[in-house]
Amino acid sequence: MNQDTADVNVLLVDDLQENLVALEALIRQPGRRIFTARSGEQALSLMLEHAFALAILDVQMPAMSGFELAELMRGTERTRGIPIVFVSAGGRELNYAFRGYESGAVDFLYKPLDPHAVRSKVNVFVELFRQRQELQEAKAQLQRAVSMRDDFMSMIAHELRNPLNSVYLQAQLRRKMLAAGRADAHAMLKMVERDERQIRSMVRLLDDMLDVSRARTGRLAIVPGPFDLCASAAAVVEAIQELAHGSGVQVSLAAPPSLVIEGDEFRVEQVITNLLTNALRYGDGKPVAVTVGVREEEHECFVSVRDQGMGIAPADQERIFEQFERTEGAAQVAGLGLGLYIARQIAQAHRGRLEVRSAPGEGSEFVLSLPMVPAAA
Repeated sequence: MNQDTADVNVLLVDDLQENLVALEALIRQPGRRIFTARSGEQALSLMLEHAFALAILDVQMPAMSGFELAELMRGTERTRGIPIVFVSAGGRELNYAFRGYESGAVDFLYKPLDPHAVRSKVNVFVELFRQRQELQEAKAQLQRAVSMRDDFMSMIAHELRNPLNSVYLQAQLRRKMLAAGRADAHAMLKMVERDERQIRSMVRLLDDMLDVSRARTGRLAIVPGPFDLCASAAAVVEAIQELAHGSGVQVSLAAPPSLVIEGDEFRVEQVITNLLTNALRYGDGKPVAVTVGVREEEHECFVSVRDQGMGIAPADQERIFEQFERTEGAAQVAGLGLGLYIARQIAQAHRGRLEVRSAPGEGSEFVLSLPMVPAAA
């Protein structure tokens, strides 16, 4: 919960109920949750259950004095850091304050209490507690950011190393073939084609990283114009057929003959490509189908990509659209976890949506919806 809106806990300890009621009325205000205890044992139980910004302890209690309670608090890790303010009806000549500070008190109040002084002191400790909480949250966020950065650099190194190693090994092989006079034009052409695929893979990785940066700064470029969504889907399916065939996956397309919409054709094809690539990665070698349909009454068109792969747990179905996030159990699958984030950003830039329907072991269906804006608009 956001610390600006979370209640801050304050503990009041006094054996007399009327004293607790009076003190609570004095310091209660929005944003504070007041706990009361009429014995040291009850106070310790509350402190073990809740985090307190401040404990205000009466000195003179029958079973356990405020000083004894403070000493027990200082001996327990959970309660050691709670600031203590003592309240006493005894006169200053009894020198309670000296013993109170020895017990770990941060302040001492005498009865009858000065309402303004009490409120001011409580305000100070509550604000200090909020600031500590904010610093702890900022520290945790910084640690998460550092961890994400390290994971990101590790993934980048891994994703770039494989295609670079492949290109390097192909270059070495060509050098040996040329040196031995065994250069064959057909074999060389195949090697060049493999190099081109690996280079395209690296370029796509870099493009994804740039798109993430553009999306976060609101500079994701969208150039709308009329185009045939069915033709675009067919082009993507045709382009990915070779990769699908190599994975033993059959890609099929079910679409009307033509469907002209207004949008950025390149970006929409990028979304379909990302969805199909994910389907091939997570489809577990089972059939993938792409379906394009229109529901006229809603003035929308839909592109769906369905696989029969591992499926996605309900708890993960929103998380996977965040940066660098992937489904559980996908560690063995290549990728940075950027494709779905970019795809959703593109959908939203078109005033559309990208959603998933899935269950573990039952495959997944990603559905891109786009508004049916007339081409002449």
